[in-house]
Amino acid sequence: MTWMIHPLSAEVEESAEVLGAKAHGLVGLRRLGLPVPPGFVIGTEACRAFLRAGRLPSGFDTQLADAVSDLEAVTHRRLGGAERPLVVSVRSGGTVSMPGMMSTVLNLGLTTGATTALADETDDLRFALDSRLRFLTSFASEVLGVGPATLAGTLAGVDRTSVRPGTGISRLTEAIHDVERLIAQRGGDTVPEDAARQLESAVTAVFSSWNTPRAKTYRELHGIPHDLGTAVTVQSMVFGNRDQHSGTGVAFSRDPNTGEHVPFGEVLFGRQGDDVVSGTSLTGPLSELADREPAVWTGLLSVLTRLEEHYRDACYVEFTFETGELWVLQVRPGPLVGRAAVRVAVDLADAGTIGRDEALLRVSPHHLARLRTPRIAAVEPDDIFTRGLGASPGVAVGRVATTADSAVRLAARGPVVLVRPETSPLDMHGLAAAAGVVTARGGPASHAAVVARSLGKPGVVGAAGLTVDAADGFVRAGGRTLPEGTLIALDGTSGEVVVGEPRVTTSSADPELHRLLDWADDITADEPTGRTEPERLAAAQAVLRRNGHGTES
Repeated sequence: MTWMIHPLSAEVEESAEVLGAKAHGLVGLRRLGLPVPPGFVIGTEACRAFLRAGRLPSGFDTQLADAVSDLEAVTHRRLGGAERPLVVSVRSGGTVSMPGMMSTVLNLGLTTGATTALADETDDLRFALDSRLRFLTSFASEVLGVGPATLAGTLAGVDRTSVRPGTGISRLTEAIHDVERLIAQRGGDTVPEDAARQLESAVTAVFSSWNTPRAKTYRELHGIPHDLGTAVTVQSMVFGNRDQHSGTGVAFSRDPNTGEHVPFGEVLFGRQGDDVVSGTSLTGPLSELADREPAVWTGLLSVLTRLEEHYRDACYVEFTFETGELWVLQVRPGPLVGRAAVRVAVDLADAGTIGRDEALLRVSPHHLARLRTPRIAAVEPDDIFTRGLGASPGVAVGRVATTADSAVRLAARGPVVLVRPETSPLDMHGLAAAAGVVTARGGPASHAAVVARSLGKPGVVGAAGLTVDAADGFVRAGGRTLPEGTLIALDGTSGEVVVGEPRVTTSSADPELHRLLDWADDITADEPTGRTEPERLAAAQAVLRRNGHGTES
């Protein structure tokens, strides 16, 4: 197959295997007339060609320049321009979603001159400098390989909670110089002042990130083939850090833990999307949009409704709003845990959105295995070590591990619970080894929460009173200190973290499960006596598939 660069337009007919799931979803959003930033996508075949040859394919620079030129014409901006600069995001997008496992570079194109131009255009030097600093740290980390811990020191004291023009300019300027000096001291590659070179370097970094250890580990855990490669989506930036009427967030059309038909998610004002998914910032519930930005809230509800109608399923979206204008950056159906998957399938069948046969095929025996969610029974207040947000249902009991490496080491002798300030893709091997995860920061869409749900492991995030000292190997909360290796338990529904091994109870089955299994028994015309719930479902699915039925979602 010949590799190509495709515009993100409603007319593109290529599949997710060619465009990647992210771009394929964006094309669908365009067809629905929903607000999507303009851009283009470099197809997965270009990545496969890069991985085979170790270099970008022949003619790549010409096609990339043409795609940038077309985007400049649409936006009436110029990449790296001294007036009306075009600033872009560069994101990975495999055929199958791999959240946080590959590289992303935001605010690309903000050369020194373009940063000055952005400040002049917006009359807001603080915003332009904050965006430049975000670009430099992103490029240094993802393209030049500067470690997060090394960069963290340069960002100390940078206040991103205020978006008022003129605030924090001296510290932002100092941090920019610190990052630039840090990169220069390392020798080797630097951040180009040529925006076209920035873009080519970022694309190369995204392609290369397909084969990082964390990405390989994730694929092995989820049975994703290693030869698929990733697409790269390049879009005009929407700035959630623009002003007090800007921000970013994630939204589910239904609660991903229960399946309840209410919008669920989190929002962060005055910030960019990486602040939400990294788990480093304190987010607010999605409902805060209704009070602070009612027009954005109304628009988001309309988007969620349209997407459920289109996909005939619960949906997840990532969004940003700039100066009160909403933009959708990603969409995908689900994902849902066991209880939620059953409720949504039954609710959609009751509404006539899907048929009962399709409802049965949408729920897997794996969902049923997690349906009767374990919960920690009532414990004495003194036994509770800390509380956070339940991010992935279930109970995990194990010994405290404060780093991903120690989680792998300790797991050889029994279950562990990974306890971190927040997790990143670099912690993937520890998350894979652990029975559950607890983080001090982050919300329901943070890296720890998303990965825990995808792995089917209990998780608690945003335990605000929790301190993790990885250097000395202990965790502290509420005046109590627990050394690494201490036995704890976490409840991914209530958010409780308990010292020791508490008594665990199991919730009863929901009415929706009984109805779904009744439908399954109708298909097989068998009596359920002696068969487990997953066996009853699997038997009905086998009949449906023999008769040529399949999901249509």
